[in-house]
Amino acid sequence: MSTATETHDRTGGSPKAAPAPFDRARLLRWWPAAILLLLAVAPFSAVPVPGLLDGPLGSAGSLQLLATCLLFGALATGYDLLLGRTGLLSFGHALYFAAGSYATNMFLLEAGLPFGLAAVLGLLFGIALALVLGSVSLRVTGIGFSMVTLAFAQAGSILVSRNPGGVTGGEEGRAAPADLLPSWLVGIDHTANLYWIALAYLVLTLAVVHWAVRSPTGRVWEGIKENERRVEVLGLKPYGFKLTAFVVAGALAALGGIVHLLLTGGSTPQTTTSDFTLSLLVMVVLGGTGTRWGPMAGGILYTWADHRLGDLAGSGAVADLPAVLRVPLSQPLFLLGVLFVAVVHLLPGGLARLPSRLRAVPHRKETGNQ
Repeated sequence: MSTATETHDRTGGSPKAAPAPFDRARLLRWWPAAILLLLAVAPFSAVPVPGLLDGPLGSAGSLQLLATCLLFGALATGYDLLLGRTGLLSFGHALYFAAGSYATNMFLLEAGLPFGLAAVLGLLFGIALALVLGSVSLRVTGIGFSMVTLAFAQAGSILVSRNPGGVTGGEEGRAAPADLLPSWLVGIDHTANLYWIALAYLVLTLAVVHWAVRSPTGRVWEGIKENERRVEVLGLKPYGFKLTAFVVAGALAALGGIVHLLLTGGSTPQTTTSDFTLSLLVMVVLGGTGTRWGPMAGGILYTWADHRLGDLAGSGAVADLPAVLRVPLSQPLFLLGVLFVAVVHLLPGGLARLPSRLRAVPHRKETGNQ
């Protein structure tokens, strides 16, 4: 009998099977579920996180920041469906995010509809807008497509700032009517509910993008990204597949706009600008385009840094520095730019490549020793 599979006790008893080897790969598959569980129970925790958050993990301020980070992590994941999966560089993605927010708010304020119905109509409006504008934008390719999407986004931004009929609030935006929102979504005491909504939006976006990418349509998207002409030679029409990606990404953005409306308590014109879309582009590149978790990580890191580096820039520690250091460090955008350049330079491919690089370090050491 082989001693590799069985061992005998010293008393001559029955043979005992050797313990099964530790399956590390199987265990690692469960890390997303473990992180999701930790995020879900975060509102019940009073653990302090100094440096990362101002207060305890479950405090209202910390949950608000975490919810915003999760929201933009999901938004960057949806945007990567265009950039990283289909190879479409859109400069107008903010338009559909703003459409979901403003349309829902107008259905609440102007029509007096209940929030559930207003949210559904706002989402449908964002989808219809993505379908119409996408069908026009995708008539051209390359830089022409990017310029057309930018033109549509600029038109939308101008329309919001002009405040036609007083329905957008102009440069000040428009607050959501608290009396028309469900009571469990209003007030600082219900911040945890908003946090869970943002978490649900992230999970939904990850699930939709993962399913879409693994579908037959997703494989065609990959082919379009690599070589659109070859897809045409195979007898497929890239236009319809690209329009599908555009509408799905637009729908996820519009849904994110509705979540943002709840988190911030209103619609703001800053979400209509091309700078907003450029921020999404930075998030995706920071995390790693065309990867499963990279855009989400980039969106979370960028949003957290955008909030926390602003506090650092205005802190007393920076104010006491010499002028040569105080002036640049007092600018949050400068700090964000340095962070972005450092990550791109030190981690080509974004944050998503970090685990593989860390695993390669021991191998390089062993090779060097040999």
